[in-house]
Amino acid sequence: MTMVLEYIILGVKASRAVKISVGLMILGSVIAAVFDLTFDIWGYSMVLINDICTAANSVYVKQKLNAKKLGKYGLLYYNALFMIFPVIILAWINEEFEKVHQYIIAGNITIWVVACLSFSFVCGFFLNCSIVLCTHYNSALTTSCVGPVKNLLVTYVGMFSSDDYLFGWNNFIGINISIIGSLLYTYATFRTEKKGAEEKSAGTLPKTDDRQSLL
Repeated sequence: MTMVLEYIILGVKASRAVKISVGLMILGSVIAAVFDLTFDIWGYSMVLINDICTAANSVYVKQKLNAKKLGKYGLLYYNALFMIFPVIILAWINEEFEKVHQYIIAGNITIWVVACLSFSFVCGFFLNCSIVLCTHYNSALTTSCVGPVKNLLVTYVGMFSSDDYLFGWNNFIGINISIIGSLLYTYATFRTEKKGAEEKSAGTLPKTDDRQSLL
């Protein structure tokens, strides 16, 4: 989805290696989920909507960063500022204020709760900052593809240590195909980046295809 939106909105055409790696990630996800016994149409629909919104967010962040009007931190600031009222409305609709009030009345607020809540705020800031910085220095597609690489260890550890994982050969094979695709994407992207840096240091411009594959 991100690769398609990059082409439509930013005019960036991915290289063949990037297309193959992204295709492997998608194929692995389809294989892992097609025979999923816990399939829930509502859940998968929400995931699909989330994927579309995430892809659009990444691409438009890259577009605004390329414009160089707001900058990285200005973009973070206004993004948080404009989301204050929608978040308040959603919290009111879901009765979150009443739940927090009842939680306080029950005397459940402790120093550890405050500390953990404050820590989650800090982690949320660093997460958003990392996403913007990754998109700035790489591309929206790279930011989307680092997820499977980041979750590589977590995925395998969770398979053997958690009772939530329902083992199935199709699911196991699909996950591994998706991970192979993410590793291939990492290799293809950063190999091209290294090649472009070497050509630049040698006083030559990188080829058009090499520059495109980084975006």
